[in-house]
This record gives sequence, structure tokens and C-alpha cells, in this order.
Amino acid sequence: MNRILIFIKKETVLCVSFLLAAASMLFVPPDKNYLAYIDFRTLAILFCLMSVMAGLQKAGVFDRAAGTLLGRVKSGRGLILVLVLLCFFSSMFITNDVALITFVPFTFIVLDMLGDGPKERLVLPVVVMQTIAANLGSMLTPVGNPQNLYLYGKAEFSVRQFLLLMLPYTLLALGMLVVWSLIQGRACPQGLKSGEAGRGKTSHDRVLLHEEGFRHGEAPGQGKEAAYPLVVYCLLFLLCLLAVGRVLPWQAVFFGVTIIVFIMDRRVFAKVDYSLLLTFVCFFIFVGNVGRIPAFREFLQEMMEGRETYTAIIVSQVISNVPAALLLSGFTEDYAGLIVGTNLGGLGTLIASMASLISYKYAAKEMNGAKSRYIMLFTMGNIVFLAALVLLYILLGSLGGPSHT
Repeated sequence: MNRILIFIKKETVLCVSFLLAAASMLFVPPDKNYLAYIDFRTLAILFCLMSVMAGLQKAGVFDRAAGTLLGRVKSGRGLILVLVLLCFFSSMFITNDVALITFVPFTFIVLDMLGDGPKERLVLPVVVMQTIAANLGSMLTPVGNPQNLYLYGKAEFSVRQFLLLMLPYTLLALGMLVVWSLIQGRACPQGLKSGEAGRGKTSHDRVLLHEEGFRHGEAPGQGKEAAYPLVVYCLLFLLCLLAVGRVLPWQAVFFGVTIIVFIMDRRVFAKVDYSLLLTFVCFFIFVGNVGRIPAFREFLQEMMEGRETYTAIIVSQVISNVPAALLLSGFTEDYAGLIVGTNLGGLGTLIASMASLISYKYAAKEMNGAKSRYIMLFTMGNIVFLAALVLLYILLGSLGGPSHT
């Protein structure tokens, strides 16, 4: 019984999606149309991206890149800026959850080097802003987060259309993050010695031994032996991007990536978030069934008509933005509004974006007894950024800008 309760607590979204799917089956019994509900393209590409990202993470590419960058930092403000922008820019390509899994533990190690006083003042505000940065940086690209990948496929946008849609919000978010980082950096010791932030305690073993890391002894090596998997995984990532851009058929990329990763290191598959994939399947079934119930379908369509973005923002606060995208996409064709709404909707409550829970768990474990303070800072920061981005959405709408393409 305890195991069941632990599983439900850990995989709440999956359990809720399963119950919704099961309940919908009472109204629409399983038939041959069920297969048409499932977007196999999204599932296959998402599986490939998660596998490749796990391989790159195990190869230590993100840690080495961060260490090299931090090694060039010479000021406190520069240090905070780099830690925040690492999450912002990396999330555009490695997804928001991978960015947080990689760089939040890295941040604890780096701030440790500043001493107990500066670390105590900085760690929670910095981790909060890293979380916001990862959620906002990821909104620019189709591969930045799962709901973007799904809605990009549904909308049949070109990459250019998607980038132009989200670019104004990304630029505003970047400007706000830079200003915050420079202000917050005043609490950081100034005049860091060249390379101080990138040495010593920032070893790969320390970073990778966190809860989400790999076992001791699996840290990346050096030389040609370490370079080989790095090159292979980078090429596989390129194949994934070509599948996202519809340059290559997703079926070929799925089989190719699966076979190569299996040959390279089958243990990488253990790092794939299968609960997310199952959540997608359950929501596909639920949305497909609800769409075949006329009264419910008409109710949702009327509720959303002309209010897709605001509806997506509100629904995301309760069930998070990925399920919101899956649920609402079945009842509107305004996919641009949903893309904006689910990305902005990742701000707000702690569960508005499930990636936010990653950094919360890290912070709660690292700073025992600071949960309430973290949630307060997180909520305040999210409200400020969400309000600013919603105002931009309203302004762009009044100007006939890309918020309504």
C-alpha cells in the first residue's frame, strides 16, 4: 500500500490522466478509432529527444560547457548572470527540465565556493530565477518543451513561424532576467579571481552524483574515448531536429536513434521519462473520447472561443501546461493562441510547469527548512514575469502583432 501511495504522490499527473482516460471510456467504449487519437509522431520524437539528451548529459557535455563558461567569470554579477542565462539559452535546445536537472545542482556547488553567508543570501533567489529562465527560454523553440513539440506538430507551422510567434515574449523575458541578475549580483562578492567559479568543487563527479545524476564511476572520461559518444549523440540530436522540421521522416529517425542508442549504451533508456509519454497517451485517449461527446465538445468550444490564450494560462495553473495543451487542443484550431497561452501559463503556480518541481525538490533538499521561503520567492517572481508577458500579449494583440498569427 505504501508503494502505491508513493507512486501516486510521485506521478500525480500520470495517475489523474489515467483516471480521466478510464472515465471517458465509460462514455465511449474502445473501438478502432482509438488509434487515431494518438499522435505517434509527437511521442516518437519526444522519446528520441529524451534519449539523446540523456546520452549527452551522461557524456558530460553540459557540465563541461558550464565549467568552461564559469571559468571565465571575474565578477559576482557576471557569475549570477551566467548561472541564470545558462538555463535560459540551454533550455531552448535541451528542454527546460534537462536544463534544470543539469544546472541547478551545478549552482549549489558553485555558490558553495562563495562561503556560507553569500550562499545563504543567493541560493534561493538564483534557483527561482533559473527555474523561470528555463521555462521562458524553452518557449522559443518547438523542442524547448513537450507542449511546444506537440502543438507545433498540430499547427503544422514552419520553424520560422513558430520562432516569430514566440520571439517578442522571449526577448522581453531575456531583458527582465538580465536586469534581475545584475541587481541580484550586488549581493555576490565582487572581484572573483579569474577562473575561480569554474574550478575546484565543480568536478563532474560532484555534479553528476546528485539525485538525478548517474552512479559514481560513470562520469565522463577524457580524450578520444570520451569524444566518440559526444559526436554520435550530437549527430543524433541533429537528426531529431530534422524530424521536427519535417525534413526527415519521423519513423526513420525513431528507429535509427533507438538502434544507435541501444548499441552505444542501453542504460541511457533508463533516464527517459516514460511517465510523461504515458501521460500523453492517456490525455490523447481522454481528449479523443470527449471530442466524440457532442454536449461536452460544444461546451468547451464555446468557453474557449476567442479566449484560447487566457484559457490556456488559467488551466495551466491547475493541471500544468503540458496537460493543458493536450486537453485544449482538441477543441480549437487557434493553435497560435494555445502556444502562447501554455508557454506563458508555465509561469504562476508551482505546478504550472512540471519542470518547476525539479528545482523545488533540489532546493528543499539543499536548504532544509526553506520550503516556505522558496515558494514565496517563486510565486512573487512568477507573478511579476507573468504580468509583464500578459501585458505584452495585450499590446501585441492591439497592434495586430504575432500574438494572433
